[in-house]
Amino acid sequence: MLSVHDVHTYYGDSYILQGVTLELQPGQIVALLGRNGVGKTTLVRSIMGLTPARRGRIVFKHHDITHLPAHRIARMGIGLVPQGRHIFRSLTVKEHLQVTARSRGQWDLAGVVALFPNLQARLRNVAGKLSGGEQQMLAAARALIGNPELLLMDEPTEGLAPLMVRELGRTIASLKAAGTSILLVEQQLAFALRYADIVFIMSKGRIVHQCSPVELASDAQTKTRYLGI
Repeated sequence: MLSVHDVHTYYGDSYILQGVTLELQPGQIVALLGRNGVGKTTLVRSIMGLTPARRGRIVFKHHDITHLPAHRIARMGIGLVPQGRHIFRSLTVKEHLQVTARSRGQWDLAGVVALFPNLQARLRNVAGKLSGGEQQMLAAARALIGNPELLLMDEPTEGLAPLMVRELGRTIASLKAAGTSILLVEQQLAFALRYADIVFIMSKGRIVHQCSPVELASDAQTKTRYLGI
């Protein structure tokens, strides 16, 4: 589904990703963990074409997307739930979903509001008036209605109340059951381990550890060294 090979990405002269390599298989949930500032969001942005890699290759479904613009990558079947939500505050919930909807695929307006029931009663509300949790659900629904085969979720639980975190977890479990592949960037370790099939840990712009969620849960040394737990 996705192959990232020896990717190097910069912001100006700042060297952020220093040879990142990882793979994600169809229907798999991969958790990407690490402390703040190690390059997780930069990797998401490089995959999505927002901050292109200077070296290395990113391959999606056997197509090299390393230097493609973001809109072409999105049309190929990659959706993004960005850190910080980045909703359009003046648009209604329904307008958000109409803008990004694609005519073909399993997700349509009825489908996404069934997945996120809180949005059903707020279709005519402007997004800027939604709660933080509802805005996060809208960001996820906006990505899904584009019918992606791969979903990039960057810190989706950030700032959410425990009830909304549980709702988001229910959504991720439903997506996994439907066969959607997900790259999950997350700070809440227990949340990530609950849903991931495999875990990658980043430190200083590199992948430094790879294991199963069960292995990481019992590995106190690795958690202390790279996650501060």
